[in-house]
Amino acid sequence: MIQIDDKLISEEIFSEEFVCNLSKCKGACCVEGDVGAPLDKDELEILDSIFDKIKPYLTPEGIKALKEQGTWTTDPMDGMYVTPMVEDRECAYVTFDEKGITKCGIEKAYEDGAVDWQKPISCHLYPIRVTEYSSFTALNYHEWSVCSDACALGKELQVPVYKFLKTPLIRKYGEEFYDVLSDVADEWKKESEA
Repeated sequence: MIQIDDKLISEEIFSEEFVCNLSKCKGACCVEGDVGAPLDKDELEILDSIFDKIKPYLTPEGIKALKEQGTWTTDPMDGMYVTPMVEDRECAYVTFDEKGITKCGIEKAYEDGAVDWQKPISCHLYPIRVTEYSSFTALNYHEWSVCSDACALGKELQVPVYKFLKTPLIRKYGEEFYDVLSDVADEWKKESEA
């Protein structure tokens, strides 16, 4: 682990390579899993407030799930906030294109200018998972078999996780943090190759 300010960063964020390959996985991360995507507490109000604006971008099944469960729910195992799911399958905010590839309905609304919030930060930061503790924040690489194609493409293109996730890391922690992270990654790489 590497520390930057109050953040502990897994070295796998520097060593692992990753580039989403939607043509292969079809966005399985939005469909697979036991619960929806993790949500920060400050995102709950945002989801409530944008629901009417994003509704035209969602599937009828997603809208039904959101009306029944609310715009967010909690994981029954640990009480964490998560996005609702459609019949324990895909995230209620997911849409599918003509090739069966998932797309976030919130992100589609954002791209069209209907809302000014892109999507939950946990989705944007994946495969980094953030865990908040009382005195520090842990950023860990999450390995999931549905992302094997992203790992293969990342290796082929030689793109480390932190570079692939530059935009969401800046969105979450700011440009200054990312610049320091990038410098630390360069030093880490030199040391690991020495």
